[in-house]
Amino acid sequence: MFHKLATRFRNYLPRQSLVGQFVRYFFTGGLAFVVDFALFALCLYVFHWHYLLANFVGLIVGLALNYAVSISWVFSTCERSLKNKQCLEFSVFALVGILGIGFNQLIMFVLVGKLDIQEMISKIIAASIVLAWNFLARKLILFRDKKA
Repeated sequence: MFHKLATRFRNYLPRQSLVGQFVRYFFTGGLAFVVDFALFALCLYVFHWHYLLANFVGLIVGLALNYAVSISWVFSTCERSLKNKQCLEFSVFALVGILGIGFNQLIMFVLVGKLDIQEMISKIIAASIVLAWNFLARKLILFRDKKA
């Protein structure tokens, strides 16, 4: 399913341009967010877990999905600084994500715990802020433009 969608967008979102990569990352992040959000809601409302634990579970699963799609679709034309060291590459990718999780948790704590904003609205706000952080950090550290 994802491969068919990726093929359709190939001509509209060139992988070589920063804008094309961000749009692809936005879609990838959107897909990861849907999975994250669904798990968050499931853990929060069905299993009645604390909102920070539910948030953490969704974020971890979203991180793994985001890595797989980023490597194969978003940054596939970039110079991967750690391509031959995939374990290290994933570790750095995950470290950026873990920092993003920390930012996300902090934002959730402030919005829900201190400002008393509804959990689902807070989740959307936090995800939007962290999306920009994750893209920029991963682009600058791991996926540089190929030299001409």
